[in-house]
Order: sequence, then structure tokens, then C-alpha cells
Amino acid sequence: MEHRASDPVRAQAIQAEQTYVSMLYDRLDAVRERAEAALRREHASGTAGGTHQARLERDVAAHEHARRVSQLSGVERGLCFGRIDDAGGETYYIGRVGLRDAHDELVLVDWRAPAARPFYTATPSDPGGLVRRRHLHTRGREVVDLDDEVFDLRRMSEPDRRTLVGEAALLAALRRGRTGRMGDVVATIQAEQDQVIRSGLAGALVVQGGPGTGKTVAALHRAAYLLYAHRDTLRRRGVLIIGPNPVFLRYIGQVLPSLGETDVVLTTVGELYPGVRATAADTPEAAVVKGDPRMVEVLKGAVRDRQRVPEGDFEVKIEARTSVRGGVEVVVDWTTLRVAHETCVRARDRARAVRNPHNVARKLFVDSMLTALALDEARRLDRPLEDGDLAYARALLWRDPRVRAALDELWPRLTPERLVGELLSDPGALRSAGGLRPEEQAVLVRPRGAPWTTGDVPLLDEAAELLGEDDVEGRAARRTAARERGEEELYAREVLEITGLAEAELFDAGVLADRQEETSGLTTADRAARDRTWVYGHVIVDEAQELSAMAWRTVMRRIPARSLTVVGDIAQTGSAAGARSWGEMLDPYVKGRWREARLLVNYRTPAEIMEVAADVLRAVAPDQEPPISVRDGEAPPRAVRAGCAELPALVEAELAEIGEGRLAVIAPDARHREVAALLPEAASTLTADALDSPAVVLTATQSKGLEFDSVIVLAPDEIVRQSPKGGQDLYVAITRATRRLTVVHENELPALLSRLKD
Repeated sequence: MEHRASDPVRAQAIQAEQTYVSMLYDRLDAVRERAEAALRREHASGTAGGTHQARLERDVAAHEHARRVSQLSGVERGLCFGRIDDAGGETYYIGRVGLRDAHDELVLVDWRAPAARPFYTATPSDPGGLVRRRHLHTRGREVVDLDDEVFDLRRMSEPDRRTLVGEAALLAALRRGRTGRMGDVVATIQAEQDQVIRSGLAGALVVQGGPGTGKTVAALHRAAYLLYAHRDTLRRRGVLIIGPNPVFLRYIGQVLPSLGETDVVLTTVGELYPGVRATAADTPEAAVVKGDPRMVEVLKGAVRDRQRVPEGDFEVKIEARTSVRGGVEVVVDWTTLRVAHETCVRARDRARAVRNPHNVARKLFVDSMLTALALDEARRLDRPLEDGDLAYARALLWRDPRVRAALDELWPRLTPERLVGELLSDPGALRSAGGLRPEEQAVLVRPRGAPWTTGDVPLLDEAAELLGEDDVEGRAARRTAARERGEEELYAREVLEITGLAEAELFDAGVLADRQEETSGLTTADRAARDRTWVYGHVIVDEAQELSAMAWRTVMRRIPARSLTVVGDIAQTGSAAGARSWGEMLDPYVKGRWREARLLVNYRTPAEIMEVAADVLRAVAPDQEPPISVRDGEAPPRAVRAGCAELPALVEAELAEIGEGRLAVIAPDARHREVAALLPEAASTLTADALDSPAVVLTATQSKGLEFDSVIVLAPDEIVRQSPKGGQDLYVAITRATRRLTVVHENELPALLSRLKD
């Protein structure tokens, strides 16, 4: 970089751009200071005292100022990254947020605004009215380099021609070492990614792209763009982004705030069920069974098994001496109450017939049984029940814990955790639930209390749908919420009338009430994380090929409008329960209503490494085409015959070669712990900060979606054999490298790596 900046022409251009960028940062500081001062004033005014209306106005204003401060702080790094000059002589600077000067003149165009689109879409064959596109490279607030792309030299002025500098901005960005977080690549989005980013909100968009094609980058920027372009639609509901693992989410987590958006929920499939953070993996055999849609019927069978009737007479005894006669016994006070078997069956069938979830239908069953018990009690007392007596008699019976215990035995109140946990730890319960072959039941059985796996989460979510909640309290809470909401809208209308905004039609009472709700301090992410039934405005699923059919059911519950961006590569499917085609997973929900965008250019993986990967792909997925690499690497990929004992020296040498870059050792699943012990200074656990380490030890599954300057793939033959999708795992491992690839093997190389043989 230094030798480029020492070029007099380049140095002059950098200085000119530095002057403008410094002005932009001065403006950013001024705008942010005003927002912070306004926020301090609102806080100083306090929330106590005054009318409800005055407090509402203060809360709404404070929320807006806090949101603005957060947005302006989030764009500090890389505030301005580009410039376009059009054929009409106009120049526009492109950045992460829009800014105006003190005279209200636009000095920085938000990257999502229509005016910025030519920056991304211009190509030599279709420049879209541009004569030049300039990429600005900054470090902090300093302009350190630039690159120009000229589309029409004839239309450029002579002074501008003399300041031209050039290197392909995209390739320059790819040569930079990885830092553990995805680079800010807003400035290098190409036309095909731009089409993905700005595709319509409605419907399901599938972004199919091989390794290094920028599909994740495009998806992240799509999230920010949709929130910008469809603010009214998405502001309250938010956007959900589902990634493959916590490391990946941390890796991308710094990108969205830098784009000016913080109202995005980042999660994994293992965290979609509130209160559960599942990271453990199932065996391939168990993953296939748990991911099969037949598990819906298995869970339904498990629920029905918990809706029981006694064999023979059900009886409740109310005397000191107890005995059981083909049913349940409860000792209360003075006699034995009995309900005939057929009456129990009718009560159960009646409760089932209403087709309510288990816990909701339970109330009807309990009421029926209490009525039968109360009538039997009245018969024994030879005292007919008058109007109103029945309800009183049932209430008295229900107060007795022995009666409740007896009825709970027949129709218990269940939680999803209890239902699924007991089902998977009880071979008899699995047999009784039905729907699976004996060998399939066997692979699911595990010890009671075993940790939740990612494959369990869709089962928990499905169980929650089947069980529901006894919503007597919920209905009362909803009535209270509706009443409070009405009061908030009434006050909001009063505020709008007093401030004059009602006449201007800039807000409606509902929007203002929404903002009042948001001032509770809970973000969209907070509220969504606590509510399993939260409905999002848009969902983006990255590495979507890994999701099972059951996981897709879980995702689709979060987006009934079916506004989806599905990002992945069928050729990289590593999960035995994952997708074989997009239609297989999506057609049950959006048959004929999903569209596909293909990304065909690999910007990340050097051509020499991609040739090795293409050999693997032809062997394991011959119907899939590898993307075309657009750059060469700095060193040819190599195979090294060595044992694990020599691995530390290889890692040390590779780290010296890549300098400040990042290295990954990708090992077979069964040897991950062994390799981690050999490299104690490398990160090896799947934590959010794992990529802060210069070196990391991962499995192929853990490496999905990540990229490293250097990759060492250990024991490729074992990776291929470790699962039915082992060949795809090897393809993933090889394509994580952006600069250097080393394959370490003790046994003969697999035939699909023949290109690396001496």
C-alpha cells in the first residue's frame, strides 16, 4: 500500500479525497453531537411527573434520539467508501448513511438510496450513465488508497484524467488478510449481488451460489436494504437472520451495524426455541430421523398417549383405608367417588374432538370429569344438585390436591421440554407413539437429561404447537393488553393533535403508539427472543441447505407471509438431513412461488485451489457446477504426507507465511479433540470469539460460511468417510481458503484429490 501511495498522482488524489472525507466526519460529529445533546435533555427532563401525555412525548422523543445516536455511532468506520461521476458532470459520494451540510445540501448519499445504485450496477458494457467509479479505502478516518474504474474516458475532463488511479477494488479487498470478522465489502458488491440485494420484498428468493460468490454478503446487505426501503412494513416486526453456528453469527455481526441497521435478530436453528441454546450435534442417523416430517405424527402420537383413560373403573376414594380397582385412587374424606370407564372415554373423546392443543383441551376434559365426580358425590349423598350447585361442587373437588393429581395422571399439563425429553429417553414411549421403524426408534434413544441437540429444537417447536397453553390467564392478559393499547392510541392521537402532526399526516396514532411500546427498553431482538410466536417481516436463512424438513417447519412459522431470502449451495450440503434440492424444501410452503438468483463468480477462492475443489465436486455432486474463480493465488495448493506430530510445525510455518492473516486447521469430526490438544494456542471451541485467535481448529461443519487466509485440511480420507455427506464436507473444507491450501495426509490421498499427487 505504501508504494502505491508514494506515486505522486495517487498521493495528490488521496489528499483531495482526504479533504472531502474529513469534512464528512466533521459533519458526522456535529450531527451526532446534536442528537446526543437532545437525548441528554430528554433524560434530564425525567420521566416522573407531568401528564401521561407529556411523559409519552418525552419517551417517544428520547427513543428517536437514542436510535439516531446508535445509527450515527455504527457508521463511524468506513463512513464514505465510494464516489461516482456521471456524464452530466455531477459527483456523488456514497457512504453508510446519508448526510447533509449546514445548508441542507446533500454531501453523502446513503448506499441504499436509488441515487447510489449505479455505484453497484455499472459495468463496462452498461455503465448506466457513469464515466467513473472510484473506491475509497480508509483506515479509521484516514484515506489510505483509492482505485478508479473508468467507463468513458472521452467524457472525463483533463484534470480528472490526470488524477486517475486504478486497481480492481474487489481483488484488492480479497488480498487483505482476514481479521475474524467479515470485511466491509459494501464497496465491492458487483452487479449480480446488487440484483439480489434490491429484489422485491414479497415472496421467497433463493440465492444459489458456490463458495466465494458473495451470497452471504449480498444477504446481509439485503437485510439492511429491505429495512431501509420497507421501513414501515418491517420496523415493528424486524428481520430474522438464521446462520449455521454462533461463530458465523459473530463473524458477520459487525457488518450490519456498520451499514446503519441494528434492528436485526441474529440466531441459529439451535436458538429458535426460547430458553434453549442447543449446540450439540446428532449422529447422522439420528439427524435424518429427527429431520423427517414423519416426526410430526410421532409427536402427535406421543401427545395422544398422554391422554389416558383407566383400564376398567376410574375411582376416587375418600376414606382412610384405600384400595385400587382397575383405576386411580385418591383418598379424601368420607367416601369413594367413581366414574365409569365409558364416561371417561366420552370425556377424553369430547376433549379431543374440539381439536384444540393438548393443554387447552385439558380444561374441557377436566371439567367433564369434575362434573361426573360431582354428580356421583350428589348421588351418594342422595342430594340433587340445584342451579349453581354443580359449579360449586366441582370447585370444591378441584381444590383437593388428590383429585387434581388423579386427573393430571389422565390428562397432564405438559411442556414441550417434558414431552420431547421423555419421548427420546423412553424406548417404550417411542414404540407407543408409532410412525417409526424399530431401527429408527433405536437411533433416537438417549439417556434422560442428555443435552439438547440442534435437531431437538424443531421437535420442541412442533411440540409447543401441539401442546399450546392453557390460556385462561393468557386471555386475561390479552384483554388487559388490548385495553392498554387502546389507551396508548388515545393518548397518541392527543399528542398528534397538539403537535400539529395529525394535520401533516406524517404519523398515525398506531405508529406513535408502537414507538411508545418500544420505549420500554426492549429492542426488537429482546421482544422476539422471549416470544416463540413472534412473526417477522422478513427472514434470511444462510447456509440454508443444512436445514432439515422439520427445521423448515420451524422457520416457516416465523414468517407466515412467506417473505424469505434463502441463501446456500446445494453442492455444500453436509447434513444428512439437509436439502437435495430447493424445491424439495420450499415447495410444501411456496410451491411455484419462489424465484432463484444464481451467483456464478467466485471472488474468494484462487483458481488453483478451486480446480482441486472442482475435482471433489465432480466426484460427489456431478450435477452441480462449481463457480468460476476470477483471481490467481499466491501459492499452488499442496499435499504433505505427515503425521499429527508434525502438525504444530506446519501450522507455525503457515502463520509465518500469512503474517497477520488467519489460519484454520480443519480436521475430521472424530479427531477434533486430538488435534486441538496438539495445538493448545489455537482456538478449538465453537465460541463467539474463537476467530480472534490467529489459528483455529474446526470440523468441516463448524467452518461453514467462514473464510481463512490459509487452510490446512487434515486426513481427507477420514473426512470423506465420516458421514454420507463426507465428500461435500471435504468440498467445504477446501473452499474455505482465500490464499493458501495444504492437505495433510498419513494414508493415500483419496482419488478425488488426485490433482495434488506428486
